[in-house]
Amino acid sequence: MSKIYVIGVAGGTGSGKSTIARNVVEVVGHANVTYIQQDSYYYDMHHLPIEVRSKLNYDHLDAIDNDLLIKHLEQLKHGKSIKKPIYDFKTHSRSPLTEQVPARKVILIEGILVLAHEKLREMMDIKIFVDTDADIRLIRRISRDVTERGRSLESVVDQYMDTVRPMHERFVEPCKKNADLIIPEGGHNEVAMDMLITKIKSLADKPFVPAVQV
Repeated sequence: MSKIYVIGVAGGTGSGKSTIARNVVEVVGHANVTYIQQDSYYYDMHHLPIEVRSKLNYDHLDAIDNDLLIKHLEQLKHGKSIKKPIYDFKTHSRSPLTEQVPARKVILIEGILVLAHEKLREMMDIKIFVDTDADIRLIRRISRDVTERGRSLESVVDQYMDTVRPMHERFVEPCKKNADLIIPEGGHNEVAMDMLITKIKSLADKPFVPAVQV
């Protein structure tokens, strides 16, 4: 079977990772790219009271079920589909439902910590870090969490100061040294996006035959 390529996109919260990923999928084509967000693999904390869940550190590497993520990447790299978890950010818990995700020629995995885990990095063919100023990232996070996730402004700021910022300095920022490509200002960097999409298109154009499901 022909090679399946894994591309990792990391960077701080609100850096523009998702914008880059969506742009790649839109231009290269849904039929060619399997897009996975690392956020889907947060451990399920439904057994804890919501007040406790809301105060947990979700920016630590241990908050993510990387064993399951790695298992799923291995399946996709062998041309097999996966049942990806569905995570509810409003309740800090996993849905009992899963999403069937097929294998495609390119696997694009995006998340703040995808370059912080050694085994994940070893599975990647291209490693990207999105580098955006902290004030812009904070404004974007506030806007997203208040409008999309039903959080209060106070809770977003408290979480940012208590866990997001210190974990960024501990885990995310050091990942720059692991990147093959650093993109300033995310998807708004047209030159970098053109180069990245051209490269991914060249990978997607290579023949691909999915594995037979058993």
